[in-house]
Amino acid sequence: MPDSPSLPRLAVIGGGPAGLMAAEAARAAGVDVHLFEAKGSVGRKFLIAGKGGLNLTHGEPRPGFDARYRERAAAVGRWLDAFDADALRAWARGLGVDTYVGSSGRVFPLDRKAAPLLRAWVRRLKEAGVQMHVQHRWQGWDEAGRLRFDAPSGSTAFDADAVVLALGGGSWPQLGSDGAWVASLAAHGVDVAPLQPANCGFDVGWSALLAERFAGAPLKPVVAHWQDATGAAHALQGECVLTATGIEGSLVYAIGADLRVAIARDGSTLLHLDLVPGRDLARLEADLSKPRKGRSLGEHLRRQAGLDAAKSALVFEMLDKAAQQDMARLAATLKRLPLRLLNPRPMAEAISTAGGVRLEALDDALMVRNRPGLFCAGEMLDWDAPTGGYLLTACFASGLLAGRGASAWLRARTAHGT
Repeated sequence: MPDSPSLPRLAVIGGGPAGLMAAEAARAAGVDVHLFEAKGSVGRKFLIAGKGGLNLTHGEPRPGFDARYRERAAAVGRWLDAFDADALRAWARGLGVDTYVGSSGRVFPLDRKAAPLLRAWVRRLKEAGVQMHVQHRWQGWDEAGRLRFDAPSGSTAFDADAVVLALGGGSWPQLGSDGAWVASLAAHGVDVAPLQPANCGFDVGWSALLAERFAGAPLKPVVAHWQDATGAAHALQGECVLTATGIEGSLVYAIGADLRVAIARDGSTLLHLDLVPGRDLARLEADLSKPRKGRSLGEHLRRQAGLDAAKSALVFEMLDKAAQQDMARLAATLKRLPLRLLNPRPMAEAISTAGGVRLEALDDALMVRNRPGLFCAGEMLDWDAPTGGYLLTACFASGLLAGRGASAWLRARTAHGT
């Protein structure tokens, strides 16, 4: 059944989780919803993120869950009050997708796949009456205030009574999140914090030998030691990976915001890795001081400290020949291997981005304060979180809030005859 012409019309721009959730919430409230996506299909980044197993959310209880959003914990916590991890799992169940909590606390669909969930969701949205327009790239507003799109048929305009922007950040631009919206919003007076890479690797500047032989080698387990912006010391055990230029991986992503802030402030930052967690310095030094009996140092490190080839290569990278023969210094280096991080990897390589539309520019319903009727959601907002399901959860929650907010604003406007 076509909608009544009198229904308020909402344009949702961006077909990722935030945009789809905004469309679902608004449609449920009786709004005529048109969703626009620049690519040929919706949810492309969502599908790619789920290739290794869709990490939908996390089982960590609140308020610890909220704390993952750092300085935005209070604001994102309000989004989660409306739609938290449990609500997300229940929502997925409503689409026929049951989930489970893995040993790390991460939550996955039983089949670990993203495609069945996305297909069921898109089908439900279409059945509910959400009209989808793919291959429509948003180009801002025309002089009459209409939305402008580049479409297969050429340039086109669309009249909307309200708009939800869910355009993503600046990571993985080949999938549509290219940050091209920043200039347009800034030109219309919307306060936007510069986009920065988040959940990304960092450059160290290895020797050619280490880069060629050990790029892709895992480091596990290790304990990272670093300082936050206040100078407070922190430690976290996990796993990371050597790359041709530096390090990346889940442990690095978990602490990446502190590292990024320190590099921006000081030009570089120092990260220390404990390569032999669980063994104290005194015991390690005693073990390394045992006779080598003609064995190479690499073999000695394997036998006495449990180091694999990649960890040994890191030690050889940091210590010269003379220092390698000093067992006290060698042991100290294994417990606190210093890595000078030079810069984060480029934004196009990052899993996500920090920065975006400042939350201070939005009201509690995620409407832009100086542009009534314009709402924003998802990764294009100025918040950040580590991987592990926290990113997706906040995208879903903010989309729901923006969709509900837009619906309420349209109802109020209709009630007042404007």
